[in-house]
Amino acid sequence: MSQEPISFLDLKAQQKRIEPALRARLDAVLAHCQFVLGPEVRELEERLAAYCGASHCVAVSSGTDALQIAMMAEKIGPGCAVFLPAFTYTATAEVPLLLGATPVFVDVDPRTFQIDIAALEARIAAIRAAGTLRPAAIIGVDLFGQPADWPALRRIAGEAGLFLLDDCAQSFGGATNGRKLGREADATAISFFPSKPLGGYGDGGALLTDDSDRAALYRSLRSHGEGDTRYEVLRTGINGRIDTLQAAILLAKLDVFEEELHRREQIAAAYDRSLADVLDVPVRVPDSESAWAVYAVLLPDPARRDALQAALREAGVPTAIYYPRPLHLQPAYRAHHDGVSLPVSEDLAGRILALPIQPELTDAQVQRVIEAVRAALR
Repeated sequence: MSQEPISFLDLKAQQKRIEPALRARLDAVLAHCQFVLGPEVRELEERLAAYCGASHCVAVSSGTDALQIAMMAEKIGPGCAVFLPAFTYTATAEVPLLLGATPVFVDVDPRTFQIDIAALEARIAAIRAAGTLRPAAIIGVDLFGQPADWPALRRIAGEAGLFLLDDCAQSFGGATNGRKLGREADATAISFFPSKPLGGYGDGGALLTDDSDRAALYRSLRSHGEGDTRYEVLRTGINGRIDTLQAAILLAKLDVFEEELHRREQIAAAYDRSLADVLDVPVRVPDSESAWAVYAVLLPDPARRDALQAALREAGVPTAIYYPRPLHLQPAYRAHHDGVSLPVSEDLAGRILALPIQPELTDAQVQRVIEAVRAALR
């Protein structure tokens, strides 16, 4: 069995596979020289909206900027409480703080890793009772490729009168109840960071919504708050535009996106079949399809997780830890946390380990990962 290291993310192999289409797209941009909000941006927006069934798509400069623009549009700022899971990437908490709002960290389900619905309801009730912050928004995160519990989140947001935002940065291409993610909340933020299921060659993102007024506001906010003309400034905005070259790259990748999602599912199914008897494989959210941005397994304790990671490294099998520390324990956020215990998020951080699942993996490489895991746990 070859010991040549396996790539956790092989962008070179993907680029080689789609090179003719990719170069044609890039050459078209170089020919027309409309490098900011060129025609490829509009084409990308139309294709992304159609893919998800959303009425509007606004392409922006990053997934983080997508979150910020969505919250700026709702005037979320000082005195506002934004409820979000403690077990996710930093951008979800970073944006409310940048706007002067307070992130309220909520624990997650121990099996699906999605925001815990009962814990969320309790946190909203406690913040409302305390009276120092105004509950303003819920950010549901579709973690690792799988959907959050959107029917429950919509119910809670509706009853509490809260803005509901889907942080779908990791899960574009996933589905719930037979439809693609992108329409489950008031707005959906997606990311095109290179490691995402649909990734560019740099930063990029988009907002999806069925609300035409919100879409118009997002377009203004991404371009310095401009109105009908470039030098009519209606509001304070940001420079949040996606560049045309990134849009061109994403258009080329969209052509093979469904094939890649299918391959990710094949790899996940192979891991499920071959590893479920030696460790905890991911629990699939009912009535859903995962985009499999991350295939995260659980070990019994931190020591055995670290030992497995070391053994796999020795065998040339890459792994990653998403996430080694929950948000409420991060140095930047500790002072903003109210001290409520979030034991599930803390436990997961010590036991979770991600195996490679990028679509360029061959069947032989998948089998090698499986054999290396089983040998290490024997």
